[in-house]
Amino acid sequence: MRVFVTGATGLIGGTVALRLIQAGHTVTGLVRDPAKARPLADLGVHPVSGTLDDTDLLTDQATRADAVVNAADSDHRGAVETLIAALAGTGKALIHTSGTGIVATGTTGERSEDVFTEDVLDSGWTPDHPIRQARVAIDRLVLSARDVRSVVLCNSLVYGRGHALARDSVLIAALVRQARSGGARHVGPGTNLWSNVHADDLADLYLLALEQAPPGTFAFAEAGEESFGAMAGAIARALGLPAPRPWDPDAPDNVWDPQFARHALGSNSRVSGTRARDLLGWRPRHHSITGWLATAF
Repeated sequence: MRVFVTGATGLIGGTVALRLIQAGHTVTGLVRDPAKARPLADLGVHPVSGTLDDTDLLTDQATRADAVVNAADSDHRGAVETLIAALAGTGKALIHTSGTGIVATGTTGERSEDVFTEDVLDSGWTPDHPIRQARVAIDRLVLSARDVRSVVLCNSLVYGRGHALARDSVLIAALVRQARSGGARHVGPGTNLWSNVHADDLADLYLLALEQAPPGTFAFAEAGEESFGAMAGAIARALGLPAPRPWDPDAPDNVWDPQFARHALGSNSRVSGTRARDLLGWRPRHHSITGWLATAF
């Protein structure tokens, strides 16, 4: 297939693009920064320069392609509307990237017992945070697209090294940045839990979704869970640093934005997904984020 990938210079989009090429597909990737076009081309991705706001460009590329993978920005509704309109009536696949942050609970680093299943979007449930509400609305918009093979992959915390231009996960990178700057930290007691998935396993799932998923598929991408305290501890040990300490929002050596720390690093995002395994035959090979962190640096 000819596949148009947005976010091709990012961790998810780049890793997925290379996995699709490995499987024999031809990939065109959206590139916002012209300086990244040549390095992306060297990896086998045909670059096209533009942004998610370039309606004509997105329409043209989606029309030319046999399928679209939107891995650039889960919150850019305009781009999603453009892609849906371009693919309407074609039966082509649109794989949209969401994240399990939509079901995040808490902000203080305390463990939550709430575990969400994939029926959550069918239940009429609405998250309590405006940003999460907007993202869920986009997910539902994709799933309701007519005559489009619409798929939403709702990714948990991604770890592992990317194989294209971007190499690191946003959340893991934030923990590492803090550790190197002023010592390993976690929010509150650090007992809050996030489901997680390795980038290589995630790329396999996108390939399966591209080739097999029926229209209207919503699937969590998860292969285990771990606390932020345990992750911070693994990072500290890998870097030869003292054991992590609770995060202090007023500390002068803190490098996290307080809102990011509370709503991302201090929250829980626990999901249990079966559709990727039962519907698509996905079999993730990696199940220990702390084991990976122990050898990542």
